Amino acid sequence: MASTEFGRTVRRWRDRVSPEAAGLPVGGHRRAAGLRREELALLAGISVDYVTRLEQGRASNPSEQIVEALGRALRLSGTEREHLFHLAGLVPPGRGTVPAHITPGVHRMLDRLTGTPVAVFDAAWNLLLANPLYAALMGDPSGWRGNERNAVWRNLVGPGTHVRHTPEARREFETTVVADLRATARRYPADQRLRRLVEELRANSDRFAELWESEAVGHHEASRKTIDHPQLGPLTLDCDVLSVAGSDLRIMVYTAEPGTRDAEQVALLGVIGTQTLVERGAAERG
Repeated sequence: MASTEFGRTVRRWRDRVSPEAAGLPVGGHRRAAGLRREELALLAGISVDYVTRLEQGRASNPSEQIVEALGRALRLSGTEREHLFHLAGLVPPGRGTVPAHITPGVHRMLDRLTGTPVAVFDAAWNLLLANPLYAALMGDPSGWRGNERNAVWRNLVGPGTHVRHTPEARREFETTVVADLRATARRYPADQRLRRLVEELRANSDRFAELWESEAVGHHEASRKTIDHPQLGPLTLDCDVLSVAGSDLRIMVYTAEPGTRDAEQVALLGVIGTQTLVERGAAERG
């Protein structure tokens, strides 16, 4: 019964979110104004088959991460998010865990930055949301799972990013993110997921273990970064990390100086990103 009601609720809330509001391109005939299943799956980072099984009541016991991802994709309010957790038989994350809820106000702010690559991370540097322009710039994150969505893991254990670093800049960056993660761990000592992340980073990265044990300190500052894009070549952009008071979210924004080649390339990224999403949507429907 609980799984059936959970699925019905997800379907009902999916129908009220337009693709435009979710930052997705609109093309072709649509039978309804809301999101398609494949669009919800794309936004939540889960498979279309799993969304289908959830909505039909054939998938039980969705994880906390799945419910959180669906809540973000469906742009739920705090009360609605709690309701979805309860329908899944879960207790909403408490004050002792890293916040992962993106408020409607933050969603509306991001909607106004459609011409800018923007991503939202939680305090542990887990990627929560990336707009199409950010995905076109840094690589499509829709298929990333688990630690792959963590920026510290991707840079110290995983495949890295498109950002170009000098050896000195790399050392400074690593020091900064490890120090930031340590500060987050101290603020949220009850977060088991964060504790597991730290343990896995220490086990898989000698560099992380060295910085973690040395109590190295650092803090984020605005910087200029060169991104080696596989189609457009190098883009040099300003990178700012904005904090959201009361939610401990980090909004990463990449901008280019108006009138420059880099600004023209960012505009071109919008065309590349839109084409990719339209092609993927057509493939998933066909």
